[in-house]
Amino acid sequence: MPVAQAGGGAKKILYTLATVNRIGVAKAAKALTAHNTCKACALGMGGQLGGMTNELGEFPAVCNKSVQAQSTDIQDEIPVEVFDHPVSDFLDLTPRETERLGRLGFPVLKRKGEDRYQRVSWDDAMAFAAEKFLATVPDRTFFYSSGRSSNEAGFILQLLARLYGTNNVNNCSYYCHQATGVALGSTIGTGTSTVELEDLTRCDLIFVIGANPSSNHPRFIHQLAACRARGGKVVVINPAKEPGLQKFALPKSPKSLLKGGSEIASHYVQPKIGEDMALMKGIAKAVLEKGALDEAFIAQHTDGFEAYKTAIEALEWGEILSRCGVARDQIEAIADVYIASENAVFAWGMGMTHHLHGVQNIEEIAALALLRGMIGRPGAGLLPLRGHSNVQGIGTIGVKPVLAEDVVQRIEARFGVKLPEAAGMDTMSCMQAAHTGDVDAALIMGGNLFAANPNSQFAREALSKIGFKLFLTTTLNQGHFEGIDEDGDVLILPVTARDEEWEPTTQESMFNYVRLSDGGIKRFEYVRPESVILSDLGALILKDLPFDFKAFGRHASVRDAIGDVLPELDGLKDIEVAKREFHIKGRLVHTPRFKTPNGRAKFQANELPPRAEARPFTLATLRSEGQFNSIIYEEKDSYRGTPHRWLVMMNAADIAKLGKTAGDKVDLVSDAGRMEAVELYPFDVPEGDLLAYYPEANVLVNTDVDPRSKTPAFKAVKVSIEL
Repeated sequence: MPVAQAGGGAKKILYTLATVNRIGVAKAAKALTAHNTCKACALGMGGQLGGMTNELGEFPAVCNKSVQAQSTDIQDEIPVEVFDHPVSDFLDLTPRETERLGRLGFPVLKRKGEDRYQRVSWDDAMAFAAEKFLATVPDRTFFYSSGRSSNEAGFILQLLARLYGTNNVNNCSYYCHQATGVALGSTIGTGTSTVELEDLTRCDLIFVIGANPSSNHPRFIHQLAACRARGGKVVVINPAKEPGLQKFALPKSPKSLLKGGSEIASHYVQPKIGEDMALMKGIAKAVLEKGALDEAFIAQHTDGFEAYKTAIEALEWGEILSRCGVARDQIEAIADVYIASENAVFAWGMGMTHHLHGVQNIEEIAALALLRGMIGRPGAGLLPLRGHSNVQGIGTIGVKPVLAEDVVQRIEARFGVKLPEAAGMDTMSCMQAAHTGDVDAALIMGGNLFAANPNSQFAREALSKIGFKLFLTTTLNQGHFEGIDEDGDVLILPVTARDEEWEPTTQESMFNYVRLSDGGIKRFEYVRPESVILSDLGALILKDLPFDFKAFGRHASVRDAIGDVLPELDGLKDIEVAKREFHIKGRLVHTPRFKTPNGRAKFQANELPPRAEARPFTLATLRSEGQFNSIIYEEKDSYRGTPHRWLVMMNAADIAKLGKTAGDKVDLVSDAGRMEAVELYPFDVPEGDLLAYYPEANVLVNTDVDPRSKTPAFKAVKVSIEL
């Protein structure tokens, strides 16, 4: 088996230096030190405290992901001659090669019947987009945003869509943490983190469940290492034995570097893929049997405990152990660590949400926390590890198909309008409508919707059937070439990066903290802010409004409107003048008063999902150290030691049972598709489990979704291996 590398360390320092040198030291320094929120993960740094400072004032709070993201923004402009090539030529590029083409600096249009993009003027581009949206009816359109956009652009997008006449408004969270929002809504009445960053400095135990922050949230690793350094524990629950979660060489700690890395996990538990519920129930059962409940908290602040307790007691240990594949003594040991803790934080990622029972997974985490009163006081609580830097903010300001009724009423009163009443479609429903030919036009703001979708062939076919696609982006990606049929029109508009915005913008971290980004850096002549593009488009397609939609090109006007519509965000109204960043009102849960109708949290009693026996292996897709979401910065994975991305990681014993050796090639087959000539790579995972990289392995993922959150099962795909 290849030798695993500790996370971080000298290699990452050298990689960062090489990246900085490639983009230019002066340019990199300007980008990293400016008062703009980091555009990578939602743990967050930057804003008014400084570009490399987090909300606790810690400096330098910068990581490899920050530098990678800035390297994308600071690229040179794509030469116009590149677009002399037909779309088919771009399909031969890898995602990394496509990203490295440079920044898009001017609008490009591929007209129906043509096979390539051509540069067009802004006036022609906007007129063309307006013509296409006016040529159809609103219920045959959808509006989508990634989590990179600002609160201001997101609010304009959802308002534009609704005034146009559709609630088909959605964002990338339906393919990541939507299960979290639904589950926390059903248990504690709020869908976001109950803790702030400072709480992580007070806890003595952190659970890291179904996440790999060493690759995806490197700044969080520093909090885990700090917890260990003050004598606390870190329990990692993950089928994959990730090197960076065992040891991580903290780049800013000479001691950590010299000793080859700091210990991260005090306990590492590897359940079978898809069997997290069984493990959570096992830990809960052990806590119950040891009589370690916070009975006063349960009696005073929760409902549903007796039904939950009855279900746990009825579940036999034999069933628990056979399902999760973890020994009972190991489960008991984790329960003992939890019982001994005074302040525990439960953090999780998409390893818990990307299942057909993702909502139930998170409800089990919440129940485990409630058993010992670990929600509703400082230093303890629930922490969903959000990916995109403003994905939480995009949802907060309304980029979703269903708005709360009081929000609808305030929008209608504020603007003197009537919003559509028809139910809006979630992301997968929009894609399915496109696949059946029921979508004529789509506005896609940021991201890579093709790569974000399960079942690559389905996604390609669905996108190809949309008559007009309008993309707003900084760089090109696969989504601008896959599903681009000659029978459709496609317009791509170049937008400013966060630090290039013409006016200040705001973003929300995973800790419910709103930051102010100054913008102001100018790198390209013809790129425009998303807010300006959207407000201009609204002025062209929205008729007979009682107000001037184009005024939303000014961010102060947008923030004033957001503050009126969402009172918990009224701090936005003067944030540009006061420079006062803030936690959103009512989000942090430091007292045991919950946002449910009766103020009490609720235990949810769930049954284990049925066993899936259709195929012998279960595969989870995952990201590498050298990528962020669908953006590929490096083909190799320096932490796992993989040399490229077209491979499958599996237990060495399983490879031997196949009569194969490392490096041999096989085909992976699922009900959705086939991944051919995939290289075998031995890795520490339970027997019967497989790992492959996202988005390459999306071809294997079906379009079935969790019925409650509408999230696909990227982390539990039944597959066969053909030799």
